[in-house]
Amino acid sequence: MVEDMWDWKPDILGAPFEQTTLTLGEDSEGDVVATVVRSLAAPATWWRTLSGDQRRLTDVDVLYVHGWSDYFFQRRLAKFWNDRGANFYALDLRKYGRSLRPGQTPGYVADLATYDEDIAAALAAMGWKTDRARSDRRLVLMGHSTGGLTLSLWAARHAGLASAIVLNSPWLELQITGITRQAIAAFVQLTARVRPMEVGPQLDLGFYSRAQQEVAYAEDPYEVNPQWRPERTMPVHAGWMNAIVNGQHTVEAGLGIAVPVCVLLSQRTWIGVRWSDEAKAADTVLVVDDIAKASLKLGRSVTVERIDGALHDIFLSAKPARDDAYATLGRWVDHMLVN
Repeated sequence: MVEDMWDWKPDILGAPFEQTTLTLGEDSEGDVVATVVRSLAAPATWWRTLSGDQRRLTDVDVLYVHGWSDYFFQRRLAKFWNDRGANFYALDLRKYGRSLRPGQTPGYVADLATYDEDIAAALAAMGWKTDRARSDRRLVLMGHSTGGLTLSLWAARHAGLASAIVLNSPWLELQITGITRQAIAAFVQLTARVRPMEVGPQLDLGFYSRAQQEVAYAEDPYEVNPQWRPERTMPVHAGWMNAIVNGQHTVEAGLGIAVPVCVLLSQRTWIGVRWSDEAKAADTVLVVDDIAKASLKLGRSVTVERIDGALHDIFLSAKPARDDAYATLGRWVDHMLVN
């Protein structure tokens, strides 16, 4: 298999997770790499072979991309796909998580299309190419927040590769709209042109991280590396923010994605300057109604699913909302992907 050419090593998440480093050359801050983490579905057992393997996604490869100030650590998400027979791959983009190197500006790019190199390298490690689909496998893209924006743009530029797209609270729209949004976008664009590394004010009060900690439950433990996923977001630079705004403008014009898209969102948004228990049952990052509306610009077949009580990362919500999210995604997958 193509994957045998890659140096897969045990990952920090433990078995069955493995990782491989993807070399992407150099930039002004030194060597640039990305990292793919994989969890392969168990092979069909003899009794499954005799009785007929009931896992309906054994020909599916899932590629997951994390959000801003984030990296992949969600074991249960991989298990969801593995239990259905799919192979699961997660990409830590350049300068994030496992791919962050000393001296680098965490998460910084000036154009989201830069990630085409990361995604192409990840697909190569998965046995895929970027110029044509495989006849024996199907590709499902899955992105959270900024990763959802990045993958949506990528899918529009690489039509015909993915069979379906799943977006977990994709950052398709700024938290403000109208004239104020246009003014801020113009200011960001100007600043990015003359001072791309200028750092904006820290607006994250740590409520999102606190909400995740308070709703976590012992049956599904997880740990995060605070250097890779700090309590408050990493510094936001003007050049990076301009890349986000440009990507959102492209979405607003319509992407024309032809394959089915599932967008998972919280039922409500909560934004406050003092902690409230409301933060434990809402998206504290995005205005979800605006995201729902923007989602309709992605393509011709878009399903928007609203999960009551969900956080910004739907799959890190309190157990009732999390269970609802997995059940909802399962129904969509069964409808859209099962032959």
